[in-house]
Amino acid sequence: MANYKELEGFGVQTLAADPDSAGWVGSIFYNSTSGTFKTVKPGGVPVGTWSSGGSLNTARFQAGGAGTQTAGLAFGGALTGFVASNVTEEYNGSTWTTLPATLNTARRSRGVGATSSAALFIAGTADVVPYDLTNVESYNGSAWTEITDVNTARRNAATAGIQTAALLFGGTSSPSAVTELWNGTSWTEVNDLNTGRAGLGGFGSSTSAVAMGGETTVRVANTESWNGTSWTEVNDLNTARDTPTGIGTSSSTGLSVGGRPSPGTYVGITEYWDGTSWTEVADLATARSDGAGQGIGSSTSGLLAGGATAPGAVANTEGWTVPEVVINTLTTS
Repeated sequence: MANYKELEGFGVQTLAADPDSAGWVGSIFYNSTSGTFKTVKPGGVPVGTWSSGGSLNTARFQAGGAGTQTAGLAFGGALTGFVASNVTEEYNGSTWTTLPATLNTARRSRGVGATSSAALFIAGTADVVPYDLTNVESYNGSAWTEITDVNTARRNAATAGIQTAALLFGGTSSPSAVTELWNGTSWTEVNDLNTGRAGLGGFGSSTSAVAMGGETTVRVANTESWNGTSWTEVNDLNTARDTPTGIGTSSSTGLSVGGRPSPGTYVGITEYWDGTSWTEVADLATARSDGAGQGIGSSTSGLLAGGATAPGAVANTEGWTVPEVVINTLTTS
């Protein structure tokens, strides 16, 4: 009988540890540490997993989020009982630290930001009249400053983009379809969503974004894609829900995380958007809605901080990691 070298033209390599780079895909090797033969298969978002990170110092939901998995920012939000917060915390990949910089207006809403030192907190809800706000605040790494207001006061809207180029869409008092574009100086109303809704999720940039889920008179699965000019209806989420958190940097790839398929029901469902359709992937360990959004990071390296679940706000953080490869042990039967 021919051996492996005779069949393939080369022998099986011996390694002391499993490889973790895509260049090994398709290989068979012998792990001398475990004494097993193994194969290397492609990784990618569909096989990504959630793992526990450091907890926020202040448990809250509907906080703003910005930055990356190892340098994140969470700001504002609501405590249990819907009391608005002005607290800002910074994440170093393992621990959250409360910063001296606080929002000028305590509120719960959504935020955007490419880095932990450059973020926006946009509109939202305060604890005092007029409740729904137009206020926008900008963070420079040390302090929050009031800048130009949005045109339409609202809460439970979604966001996409960065500090100098952002998008705000949907929201309530009544389910809204209004979309506003930020160019770093001013807000301009642009083309509306096709389906007005509140409590929707979003991710992407000011020129390439996704809006998903939310609530009209019922929870919806509708997904729309923004091309910089207009919204187009695309394939729905697999699970209709409101208040999911979006994580992603463009309309070609992203995550819809958690949410509520019905009042008082919280899920850990994670769905992956590949630019065409949604696929269910690994669930959160803690089912929740309203995590720091628009999330933190990207569809291959994301972070979800805090959120809401019964009976109230949570502080725990979960990180999303996507392996380049998957290692399988060869067995005989």
